[in-house]
Amino acid sequence: MKILLIGDIVGKPGREAIRVLLPKLVKQHKIALALANAENAAGGSGLTPELAQDLFSYGLDLLTSGDHIWKRREIMDILGTETRVLRPMNYPLDTPGTGYGLVRAKNGIDVGVINLEGRVFMSTLDCPFQCARQAVEKLKQKTKIILVDIHAEATSEKVALGWFLDGTVSAVVGTHTHVQTADEKILPQGSAYITDLGMTGPYDSVIGRKKEQILARFLTQMPVRFEMALEDVQLHGVIIDIDEQTGKARSIQRIQEKLL
Repeated sequence: MKILLIGDIVGKPGREAIRVLLPKLVKQHKIALALANAENAAGGSGLTPELAQDLFSYGLDLLTSGDHIWKRREIMDILGTETRVLRPMNYPLDTPGTGYGLVRAKNGIDVGVINLEGRVFMSTLDCPFQCARQAVEKLKQKTKIILVDIHAEATSEKVALGWFLDGTVSAVVGTHTHVQTADEKILPQGSAYITDLGMTGPYDSVIGRKKEQILARFLTQMPVRFEMALEDVQLHGVIIDIDEQTGKARSIQRIQEKLL
């Protein structure tokens, strides 16, 4: 079965890319399941219940997130009830929402998804490695196909998690940096891996924001309001082909689609 994993959706341009390009990709590649990181879908930071439903209506089956999921208070209304919206698993136990679960693909197969947040250069959270191991043990009782979104800053932390989980999950993909890496591979024990899926949004920018404002911030160190860029909108991610019987990955292919 083929699964499409999409990099961070950024603002209205990113949502429009999903609306227009996702149906074409699903049809062209015979995608059974489509997932995306949506923590920046609302104005470039956060997610609202209304926008989550819009993204589902465009064809996404599940949304992962990261540290920016808390930027919009409205999302708290559905984090405890909408199982298709995940927050990182390694937040404290009393945090609203869930960090892993099952989603049913178009072919009727249940797929496990785990959402984690890194700790290097980020918040002090529970260990993503140990949390991942716990979730894998529980999900393995229900499915052989398990996907992991590690939302992290440090490349080393993502790479390490890939090696740690190799052979126990179908794929480990990174998000958060908004820059797609070129290190997609199948690890020795059968897990697909890429350090970062990239961004779905405006590429005539600095990771989604108007480049002039970002440059002003770097050059002056003064507070600057960052606004969404609008040009050169692209959808980045990967398509992973997974053996339904073993849960091992057969192949991983990077995608970069332009919104014309």
